[in-house]
Amino acid sequence: MTMLNDDTNLARALRGLERGSASVRLKAALAVGTAPDRRCVDTLVERCAVEPDFHVREMLTWALTRHSPSTTVPRLVDELRSERAQARSQALHTLSKIGDRRAWPAITRALLTDADDEAARSAWRAAVVLVPEGEEPELARVLATQLGRGERQMRLSLSRALIALGEVIMPILRASMAHPDPRVRQHAHATERLLRDPEAGFDFAIEEAKRTLVLGTTGQEE
Repeated sequence: MTMLNDDTNLARALRGLERGSASVRLKAALAVGTAPDRRCVDTLVERCAVEPDFHVREMLTWALTRHSPSTTVPRLVDELRSERAQARSQALHTLSKIGDRRAWPAITRALLTDADDEAARSAWRAAVVLVPEGEEPELARVLATQLGRGERQMRLSLSRALIALGEVIMPILRASMAHPDPRVRQHAHATERLLRDPEAGFDFAIEEAKRTLVLGTTGQEE
């Protein structure tokens, strides 16, 4: 593999990130990550915002994790203010992989409730990685405002994020079980079921939550 040991090879690799072929872009990102150079960080971050191929985006993230957090984290935090949803989502994803808690103050409520589903999911994953000890209950309260949002994958992502915070979520889930929106109640019940029994599976937990709510409603009517 060609190492980026001179300006010519560096420039060639960076140009490769913009080629039409995804395989060429993938190889270019691999080359940049194999021989980290802080001069590449801006280009890598900018490419994350527009790269259409999932595998290339993952390689770009890997390449960024190969660089010093003192260089990458401030640049990624800046990207969280982008108007482009993919830019926010990929920056959050990369921050979760780097795991540097200096980024925590940038994980705002606005990001955790982002209107874009992928950006919101990335924010949830980053938040549970970066949250400082003692701030888990407040994070759980914000995440709970998203219960019932979206379809299966969206709800599963939120359940996983909440469960990663541990037992601190229980009082918040119990409060959500009394929410007027049945989707919120169902999601809260399913998340509580998965916390108690991780082997149950999300679909089973959802079905059980539905039965619980129906039986509970029937019992109240009687």
